[in-house]
Amino acid sequence: MTDAHAGPFIAAIDQGTTSSRCIVFDKDGRIVSVDQKEHEQIFPKPGWVEHNANEIWNNVQEVVAGAIEKGGITAADVKAIGITNQRETTLLWDKNTGEPVHNAIVWQDTRTDALCRELGRNVGQDRFRRETGLPLASYFSGPKVRWMLDNIDGLRERAERGDILFGTMDSWVIWNLTGGVNGGKHVTDVTNASRTMLMNLHTMEWDEKIAQSMEVPMEVLPEIRSSAEVYGEVKEGVLAGVPVASALGDQQAALFGQTCFSEGEAKSTYGTGTFLLMNTGSKIINSYSGLVTTVGYKIGDEAPVYSLEGSIAVTGALVQWMRDQMGLINTAPEIETLAASVEDNGGAYVVPAFSGLFAPYWRSDARGVIAGLTRYVTKAHIARAVLEATAWQTREITDAMTKDSGVELTSLKVDGGMTSNNLLMQTLSDFLDVPVVRPMVAETTCLGAAYAAGLAVGFWPDTDALRANWRRAAEWTPHMDPAKRDHEYKYWLKAVERTMGWLEHDES
Repeated sequence: MTDAHAGPFIAAIDQGTTSSRCIVFDKDGRIVSVDQKEHEQIFPKPGWVEHNANEIWNNVQEVVAGAIEKGGITAADVKAIGITNQRETTLLWDKNTGEPVHNAIVWQDTRTDALCRELGRNVGQDRFRRETGLPLASYFSGPKVRWMLDNIDGLRERAERGDILFGTMDSWVIWNLTGGVNGGKHVTDVTNASRTMLMNLHTMEWDEKIAQSMEVPMEVLPEIRSSAEVYGEVKEGVLAGVPVASALGDQQAALFGQTCFSEGEAKSTYGTGTFLLMNTGSKIINSYSGLVTTVGYKIGDEAPVYSLEGSIAVTGALVQWMRDQMGLINTAPEIETLAASVEDNGGAYVVPAFSGLFAPYWRSDARGVIAGLTRYVTKAHIARAVLEATAWQTREITDAMTKDSGVELTSLKVDGGMTSNNLLMQTLSDFLDVPVVRPMVAETTCLGAAYAAGLAVGFWPDTDALRANWRRAAEWTPHMDPAKRDHEYKYWLKAVERTMGWLEHDES
């Protein structure tokens, strides 16, 4: 260990969709050590996606121990630990045994499609939108809870008796860290609660009427807290005694880590899916363009900050699909080399509506297409079309944000695994016609959780201190002919239309 890394430190756990990791940061927001471990993706049926929550909790404990060991530090050096998590992934567990009653149902899972249509009744997707900011979609947690209560024998009775706890992954991790069956804290933060479809954005509390409509008993719901406060202490393991001091859904954590603290500032995180959030300050902006309204963050007793969000279900996952299911590449980075070997997409467009289309369409009947195929098209053209799909989907979201908020995007801060792909970043700048900026620390999700935890325990004095830490690593500027951009966008939108209405209602 070098002198540059003298303590104190803040640790952050990122419980993500494909892996869990722990990162230790110093005062300057620099990474001291990292440990990471993947968990199994379980696909019981087409459209169903599950995780084993016990496997995830074991992995979390391992990566925390690993990061501490790699950093050569002790619990005494760690002032707080923050949590960030894959959002909407839904778990019910028995509070007396600590055992999950079923695998966690992952955000990408579409098994609640029919239930969501039924819940929409004569109103449709907007039935709970005014209160929750969300459209009725299989993406969110509330309907997933209802599905488990309806489909697991005896579960509803146990839930109404008060023996069952519901949580998104932040709640599961915090409950276990703070003691589990021995006094574990059953809490969630406002950002995660705002993704369940059960929280009222205006009151920041569970909405009893909606819970009733969804037939989710209030007894299972965690207590809603701010995103930055001490929820409890770690009870055992290498960090025993360290305060657990923040929780933020991964996309909100990235907004925070990118220091988008002013109205109109936006970030886009490129992971399994892609999520673009724009800070809208104290204003709850209802979207008429297919975005969702969500809580950006809430620091302790301060007023909540809201944001508009555009969610894209499949971006990085499309590259994984090219690798694992299609065998067109052997490693994810290879896609850039392959795509760069051709000048353009050769007329091909890939729309990865694997689990329907998220924003701005919210169409669960859509399925993926590759359009515009001719004999001319090679796997290199397909690779290029795969990267372009991520950029075009982002463009659709930024267009919707401008419509809803009236704020023109002037630049886009990006983060996440895919930002190491320079061709994709240049394409993004070309398609959006704005500069694309990547910060020094690309792990902004973990950084955001660390920042919030650090604020909660006074490790950093205020958000200005955090802004001072933000450093630019790279910037891409647009140089695409506008006529060509418009022409390509037109064909992209044409390809998107071809995905819709693929599934008949009775099978979706």
